[in-house]
Amino acid sequence: MTGRLLAALGVLAMTGLSALSLGGPLFYLISYMILLMLAYGLLSVLLARGLSDIHQGLDSLQVERGGSARMQVGLRTRSPLPVGPVTLLLALPEGRSQFALHPGFLAPRQAHFDLRFQHVGLWRCGATRLDFSDIFGLFVLKKKVKDPLPEMLVLPRGFEVSALPMAHLDDGRALPNRAGEDVTSPEDTRAYRLGDPFKRIHWKLSSRHQELVVRRFEVPAPPDTLILMDCTPPLGGEGQPQGALRLRDTLTETALAVAAMQLMGEHAVRLPLYGTVQTEFHADRQGSLHLLKEQLAYQVFRGGEAFERVLNLELRRMRRTGATVVITTRLDALVANAVNQIRASGPNVRFYLITFEAGHQRYAPYIAQMQQHMVEVSYVTPA
Repeated sequence: MTGRLLAALGVLAMTGLSALSLGGPLFYLISYMILLMLAYGLLSVLLARGLSDIHQGLDSLQVERGGSARMQVGLRTRSPLPVGPVTLLLALPEGRSQFALHPGFLAPRQAHFDLRFQHVGLWRCGATRLDFSDIFGLFVLKKKVKDPLPEMLVLPRGFEVSALPMAHLDDGRALPNRAGEDVTSPEDTRAYRLGDPFKRIHWKLSSRHQELVVRRFEVPAPPDTLILMDCTPPLGGEGQPQGALRLRDTLTETALAVAAMQLMGEHAVRLPLYGTVQTEFHADRQGSLHLLKEQLAYQVFRGGEAFERVLNLELRRMRRTGATVVITTRLDALVANAVNQIRASGPNVRFYLITFEAGHQRYAPYIAQMQQHMVEVSYVTPA
């Protein structure tokens, strides 16, 4: 109920009583006009609410963080009775906002909004509610938009990091079982070629085929770079403007930067994501980076496995891992011990701590402990 409606009802009550008491035709005329105004206002708002529809969309489905896109909103009505401007309650990346738009009769009336997306993730943008008002401002009826809002997937953008070398033995050779043929895994057979060692000859098949046949063994894949990103809610964003969102941006963009650098060096990359929905990215060429961007953008950083448990679970992969990168916003005794166990199992390890408090004393003992185990530690401060 609006203030104007209360005022109109008050005037109607006063003129109605005056008309009944004094019998003056002027008071009757004023009362009839107010009644007609109330009836018209209510009917026009009801028709507009029931006969109006909205169409909205974005000119693109994906954009990198910091990019812009245009949102179009079209509002039309099939009601023949004029109404006042419709107030649209908008959900935008920077928060909620309101906008007034006169609906077009039959043809939609268009409005455009230029939006800037500052944070990684899946953002829903558009009008969530319509407020209809009559031309006198007496009645306001609300209508929720039931259609799903347009979605924008904001992708992380990478930055340059130094490459992480693969672990080697003291004499410079690759770790065992990561180069050469695996003699424990015969893959196939082929005809003998001059120079093949006799120990590879398959004598039973050779006698059956009446020609020399040698075993061919599997060539193990080169060692992977394993990237372990913390998918639990980020720590340390309290007291910072949009702190949690900035930490999420930095987590995803650090993971992307490391993956891009390792793929550039022709090292296969594995990135298991232990979020609400568990997935894993695996690639050995740079052309797959766009898929990684999408997977990182879909991470909601809610729930998921505790990160110290993730580090312990991934110990089983270290036999075929040449380098491991750990990216997190938390550093405590459990995390530090798990990282040291990964380093003790063989691969080189780089630890990225995403924090607004780089160099804080509470991190010092854990960093010293990891550095004693030859773990490379780096701070990343969110932009």
